[in-house]
Parts: sequence; C-alpha cells; structure tokens
Amino acid sequence: MANTALRTFTRRWWAPLLVFLLLAQMAAVMVTTAVEQTPTIDEPVYVGTAADYLHAHEVRFNPEHPPLGKLIVAAGVALADPHVDPDFAGDQGALGRHLLYESGNDPWDLMLWARLPVIALTLLFGLVVFFFARDVAGRAGAFVALALYAFSPDVIAHGSLATLDVPAAGFLLTSAWLLWRADRRPRLYLPLAALALGAALATKMSTLTAVPVFAGLAVVALWRTSRRTALVGAAGVTAGAFAVVWVSYLVVDPRLRWSPAPGEIPVVRGMRGLVVRLLPVPPSYRDGMRVQFRFENQHWEGFLFGHLYSGARWYYLPAALLVKTPLGMLALWAAGAAAMLAVPRLRRAAVFVLLPAGVLLASAMTGSRDLGTRYAVFLPMFLAVAAGCVPLWAAGRPRVLRGCSRSSPRPWPALSAAWVPWALVMFVAVSSLRTFPYYLPYSNEAFGGPARTHLRLHDSNVDWGQDLGRLAERYGDEPMWLVYKGAGVPSYYGVRGRDPLAVPEARVRGLLVVSDSAAAKARGRLAELLRTSRAVADVGHSITVYRR
Repeated sequence: MANTALRTFTRRWWAPLLVFLLLAQMAAVMVTTAVEQTPTIDEPVYVGTAADYLHAHEVRFNPEHPPLGKLIVAAGVALADPHVDPDFAGDQGALGRHLLYESGNDPWDLMLWARLPVIALTLLFGLVVFFFARDVAGRAGAFVALALYAFSPDVIAHGSLATLDVPAAGFLLTSAWLLWRADRRPRLYLPLAALALGAALATKMSTLTAVPVFAGLAVVALWRTSRRTALVGAAGVTAGAFAVVWVSYLVVDPRLRWSPAPGEIPVVRGMRGLVVRLLPVPPSYRDGMRVQFRFENQHWEGFLFGHLYSGARWYYLPAALLVKTPLGMLALWAAGAAAMLAVPRLRRAAVFVLLPAGVLLASAMTGSRDLGTRYAVFLPMFLAVAAGCVPLWAAGRPRVLRGCSRSSPRPWPALSAAWVPWALVMFVAVSSLRTFPYYLPYSNEAFGGPARTHLRLHDSNVDWGQDLGRLAERYGDEPMWLVYKGAGVPSYYGVRGRDPLAVPEARVRGLLVVSDSAAAKARGRLAELLRTSRAVADVGHSITVYRR
C-alpha cells in the first residue's frame, strides 16, 4: 500500500514540482540580478513616472509609452513609499534622477521594489508558455518550452528590470494562447484575449502592429463556428483591446487631463498623421504616438560586429539574436518551427505561434533604432512554444544503428532522436547559468561569451548603465577618469570620476574607465585615448578599465 501511495504521489506531483523548480531558479537569478544592478538608462524615467502617477494622479510625463506598464511598476513603488517632491518642475529625464538621488530616497531599495512586480509578471508568463505548449504539443513539449523560457538570457535580463519590453511581449503571448483556446469556449476566452491584447497596447505602442494580426487570429479561431461569428468575434477583440487602453488612462486620471508643454509634441502629417487621428485612443496616447514617430525620424547610430554606422540595418535584429541567443535554443527554435509546419496536426497551431512572431519581428526590423534585442524579446516566448513541438516530432523519428535493419535482432537498442531536444535544453541551461549574474551582456559560445559581446554589439545588448555599483565595489576608493553611459549618478555610489574629455590628453593618467557603449561609438579625443591606453580589467562585462 505504501508503494502504491508513493507511486500515486509521484505521478500526481512530479510535474507541478518540476514547473516550480524551473520557475524558482528563474526567480532566484532575476531577483539576484535586480539586487545587484544599478538603474539602467530607461528605468528612472519609468519609476519616476510611476511615482508621479501615485501622487499627482495625472499623465504628465513619458507620453510616448501608455500607462499600464508604469502602473505595474507603481505597485512596487507604492510599497517602497518613497518621498516625492510635489514642487518638481523638470523634464522626465530629470524626474527619475531627482526621485532616486535628490529626494532622500535609497535608490537600491526603491529600484528593487520597482523591479519586483515585473519579475512576478515575468514568472506568470512562464506559466502561459507552459500551458500554451502543453495545449499544442503535450506535457513533454511543455517542459521543453518552459525550460527554454526559464533559462533565456534575454528574458531573464529584461524581466529583471522595471521596463516595458517583457510585460508587452508577455501580454501578446497570453492573448495568442487565449485565442488558440477560443474555438472551444469563445465566450470565456475571447474577452480574456481582448483583455490581454489591450494590456499590450496599454504598455507599449509598438504592439499596435499586432492588432490586425490578432483580429485575424480571432477569425481563424471561430471560422469553424460560422463566418459571421468569426467576424463579430474579431471586431469584439479589437474593440475590447482599445477599451482596455482607455481604462488604463482612466485608472491614472479619471478626468483624462493632458496638457503637454509647448513644442513637446511634434506635428505628424501624411499617412502616419491620418492613423494617429483615426485611432480610438485618448489624446495623450495620440500625442505619444507622435513622439514615437519623431524618435523614428531621428538620427541614430548602430554598432554591429565591430562596425559603427548611421541609420538602421534591416538585418540588425536577426544578426544580434544570432549572437545573444544560446546555440541550443537557436537549434530548438528552428526545429520547432519546422515541426509545426511539417506535422499536420500542428499546422493550425503554427498560425497562432509563428505568424504573430514573424509579423512582430518584421515590424521590429523596420524600426530606426538598432539598440538591442529587447525590441524582439517576444521571440524567446513565442518560439519557446514552437520548440515544445520538437519532442512530439522527434519521438516518431527513430534512428537505427548502422549495419542493423529495423527487423533484424541487434545487441544495441535503436538510437532515438527523442533524446536530442533534452540534450539541447541542458546545453541551454548550462550556457545560461554560466553567465550568471551578467545576463544583459550575454552572448553565446560561438561569439566568445559575455566577456566579448561588447566587440560586436552595444547599448542594451551589453551596457545599459547597470554596473555602477560593481564599479564602486572594485574601484570606489581610487581616483579615475570616467566616461559613463547611463542614468545613474556615479558620485552617489562612491565613484570618484573626472571627465577625461574636459582636460588636455597629457593630463589623463592612471585609471581610465569607459562604458563599453561609449567605447563602441568613440570618436576624436575618446578614440585617441582608448588607442593609447591598455585594457586591464572589465566590470560586469559592460565597463572596461584601462590604465594609462
């Protein structure tokens, strides 16, 4: 009887236990990363705006991003209960700096609390990945998908920050999963899918490109019911999504006040201007779109494989993903996509997994800012679900030892392809754990690992200002010449840095500390200083220490 009870317990609980262990390790590394990193470039703006939402109850800053992602951050900010200066009158960049460093708050404590709600949401999206893959490919595929998600360096890196990329991507994945389920219980899942899609729209405006795709997915989900029902369902999902956008603004300010400063909002004409005017969104959302279009029209510099260039390259994101994705994960993504297209029973699911991922990637590739794979952080989510189809495909593809026919007796069992996806998952796990806790500058083994990412990529791929604290720990007592790219205040952390570009080159002696993103774009004086200096160490694989 005891053995029977043990077997029953094992059958019932091993799967939830494994899910718990995978998400627990993910939570552990994300919290550790959040504790150790100083504010990245975007975070102070979002944290400052979140605090302003809580105290002013008005949309006054950061109109280029809708409120929901910052309301999620605000849940942690409210628990931290920082002092907010009601008389602050600067811009959004100064807002976050003032809140963190000039108002008597502890930036370490405040940033951790701001990051925790995003970490919790990232873990919940892991469950979406698991259940989506289980619906499509069964329990074995669900574990492959969840393992890839839980060990994804990009998801861990950006899920540990008080930023908007992972929440927006996760809401899109959730909506796709709910639409996949809608053919069975449309009255339940269609409204939930609209809610999730609306949450994405209320977090980042770049998700607007998903609206026609997801309306089409609603049609596919309900087509077998009736054409009229399918079209009504698609219209309902679209209307419900935009309703969520309105609700997110009403939560901040029930009066929907919006008074932009003169010159803050650009004029947008042509087709873009028409789209902005026709969308059923609040006025501040429209103006935020205009600001985003201004960003798209600005001059940006990119850095790829050691080459600094102006403008954008259409192949930047695929190339950057090739560097920053674990090799085993790349193999499983490709095999999963092939499996979804090759196996008849999986082809319908491919519409809900591969189509939105492909459209979102194509849209991201047309952007003007080659600043990081975070613009495609939805790929590790959607393609984890696709990779979950590999065990289903591999299980039906036995491999026979050379010299043995399938019917002849043999001393060794047939080799099976079923073990391959699990071996690749282990390869991904080892690669991910080896980079701990430096997930932002991760690159795979083919490109030399995180210590060499700065030779090929820049900005949020490598150095987003996250390592001021580590710099202070190692060199805080030493005077240095500092070129720092980030939103933190070096002096707060005890870093005694002077600007080497403000004095004659001959006076720059001793330690020269340069953010890798600044080094990637170095010209003139800084380029000459780096040429005549000797690299002696790196900090967090994002800051290089030179000696002159």
